[in-house]
Amino acid sequence: MAPPLLTLKDIHLTFGGTPLLEGAELTVAPGDRICLVGRNGSGKSTLLKIAAGLVEPDKGTRFAHPNASVRYLPQEADFTGYETTRAYVEAGLGPTDDDYLAQYLLQELSLTGDEKPDTLSGGEARRAALARVLVAKPDVLMLDEPTNHLDLPAIEWLESELKGLRSAIIVISHDRRFLETLSRSTVWIDRGKARRLEEGFGAFEDWRDKVLEEEENERHKLDRKIVREDQWMHGGVTGRRKRNVRRVRELKAMRKSVREQRHVQGNVRFDAAEGGLSGRLVVETKAVSKSYGETPIVKDLSLRVMRGDRLGLVGPNGAGKTTILKLLTGALEPDAGTIRLGTNLELVALDQRRDELDPNWTVAQALTGGRGDQVVINGKARHVASYMKDFLFQPEQRLTPLRVLSGGERARLMLARALAKPSNLLVLDEPTNDLDLETLDLMQELLADYPGTVLLVSHDRDFLDRVVTSVLAPDANGKWTEYAGGYSDMLTQRKGDAMKKASADRDSEDDNRDVTDTVPTASASTPTTRKLSFKDKHALETLPGEIKKLETEIERLGSILADTELFARDRKTFDATTAKLNAAQEKLEAAELRWLELEELRSGVDA
Repeated sequence: MAPPLLTLKDIHLTFGGTPLLEGAELTVAPGDRICLVGRNGSGKSTLLKIAAGLVEPDKGTRFAHPNASVRYLPQEADFTGYETTRAYVEAGLGPTDDDYLAQYLLQELSLTGDEKPDTLSGGEARRAALARVLVAKPDVLMLDEPTNHLDLPAIEWLESELKGLRSAIIVISHDRRFLETLSRSTVWIDRGKARRLEEGFGAFEDWRDKVLEEEENERHKLDRKIVREDQWMHGGVTGRRKRNVRRVRELKAMRKSVREQRHVQGNVRFDAAEGGLSGRLVVETKAVSKSYGETPIVKDLSLRVMRGDRLGLVGPNGAGKTTILKLLTGALEPDAGTIRLGTNLELVALDQRRDELDPNWTVAQALTGGRGDQVVINGKARHVASYMKDFLFQPEQRLTPLRVLSGGERARLMLARALAKPSNLLVLDEPTNDLDLETLDLMQELLADYPGTVLLVSHDRDFLDRVVTSVLAPDANGKWTEYAGGYSDMLTQRKGDAMKKASADRDSEDDNRDVTDTVPTASASTPTTRKLSFKDKHALETLPGEIKKLETEIERLGSILADTELFARDRKTFDATTAKLNAAQEKLEAAELRWLELEELRSGVDA
């Protein structure tokens, strides 16, 4: 077994009065794929910084193999001192590394290398930072939220690139699909401890629930034992004095243990303020087009959103998702086509950029708008401190200025503000940024129970699969297509469409092929052609009928999936129908290919 590349042992760290890490440990061996998980504020990023040698713990040891190269990707990159992204990335090269790799990574991440750091968008800055840590192909690669600000094509490229690396990888991410794809081990940071599971993230949540259940059982046992000892105490301390003194001492120790136990952090309580019932039709577009200059953003978009729909918008950055949101909500006029909005719409939008928040506001002012200390939810007044607790804020944070809040705290605050307003149409633009996995779970439950309509932009594939009933995705030249189901369903349907197109293209090529391409010339050496067997002749006669049956079945299954409400109404039937459709399309392609081969063979024999 190879020696570890990096080891953290008995790490302790305290910020303020509360211990953040208490005896946390981490071992990284060659080829490891470790994901660090835990609630916001549990110490994941701090432990990663200690592993990278950037933070000194109060107690404990860090050992890094002297010949191992270590690279760390922070949540926010520092471009100070670099004039271009190329200079920034090349600074990550080792003495013997090839400059070509820097340019290759920049191109793969859609950067030229000439960008000025002060003009970069959030996504461009993230891609440049990724190129810098990947360029040296380190022995240990530490990534803190690498998918933040990345669009789906960039996330999928990053997954592929990381799979091909020989580096040991430690990653913090709130993107479930990303963690499931890459991780082989899971380290859970919980109440200052680091517990390790030698399985990937896919097995983590069941294991975590089992651990917490066992803890709860042990706590109940301890509570019952304390009750028994209390009863004994009240019965009088008599008999053998030494034994009595020992039992009194043990009882005091048990009570102290209960007092000092760090309980699991509570969950966010989501309760959206409901508006009046909107009309059944929320928005309808007919042949809507929108361009900026010569660039078409949306072209001939015809779409209908009904009450209760959850429409997800996906696509690369710059594809036009925000433009479509503005068109669908009436905030932007189209160049052509018509948009009809439904009646009695009460819209609430969640702006993940948080531009509307004044950094000098306190948390209470942000929630009440500076008007008193009450928040009204569904017609009922609640004290702001009580409402804050639903979103995991402590009462003493009521007067905390927003500028000192963490990214996760600001994300929860934005949610609290949005959900306090009456609505029947939620417009969520990247709502998952900076939220931990448990909060994401609860947000999914909220959206599932929300009686209104949801328009959602997200690059989180798992979140889309769990929440939306249909996906709107770009094709080319401003064309957008709606697919029933979640993100995975969209990929399946697109694959089926591509297979049908490829089959049609092959048929067209066969029909248009020049006769001289298929008939050998007298001078050409003609290969020996085998004769058709009885089985071949039978297949040639029966395959057209099978192909027609499969085409009819595909048409029938497609008509079932055309029901836009099927996914929300009957997910089981939707999944079964999608699986049948994929199987039928594969059989059709195989049957068509077999028929073409036999027909070519028959033509050769006849010739």
